[in-house]
Amino acid sequence: MKIICIGRNYADHAKEMNSPVPSVPIFFMKPDVAILRPGTPFYYPNFSKDIHYECELVVKINRVGKNIAEKFAHKYYSEIGLGIDFTARDLQLKCKEKGYPWEIAKAFEGSAPLSKEFIDKSELNLEDVQFSMTQNGTKVQNGSSKDMIFKIDQLIAYVSQFMTLKKGDLIFTGTPAGVGPIAIGDELAGSIGDREMFKVRVK
Repeated sequence: MKIICIGRNYADHAKEMNSPVPSVPIFFMKPDVAILRPGTPFYYPNFSKDIHYECELVVKINRVGKNIAEKFAHKYYSEIGLGIDFTARDLQLKCKEKGYPWEIAKAFEGSAPLSKEFIDKSELNLEDVQFSMTQNGTKVQNGSSKDMIFKIDQLIAYVSQFMTLKKGDLIFTGTPAGVGPIAIGDELAGSIGDREMFKVRVK
């Protein structure tokens, strides 16, 4: 199972990070040990002092495909979930400064909390999937799939040029603006529409 994460897929997030809007999708990988199962707390790692949340819609691939044409990409997923791309921002900054890869800041264990369920896409308007996240009861992120620079079908077609997608693979589709730091004691809760999808406690 692969975890494929899309970077800078919302213009407002690219702006808040002082990064240019990409002309093609940017993606990176997380290992399977990055998945934080529902109900499991996130333990703040001792290698960072600046972990940030990034709430994202997550697509679950349901069949094997390579070099998938965009017009057929809708056949390769049937469910949408929600997750967090935890990022060690201090380590990421050091990597950027030195021109190093970012895995140390993005791919650490537990860095990808995942929703307790996935919603059948037939229940959603894929052109406008509304999602949000709260931190200790205060809404900090609010997004919609309509604001994605690259839509889900485009992402599947693009990524599948470079690697075979397999059943169970997850695509984290990018985060809207509003990312910020977490602290021990925080409770993070994410929703698609009015349906709560995850709740993560930071310890």
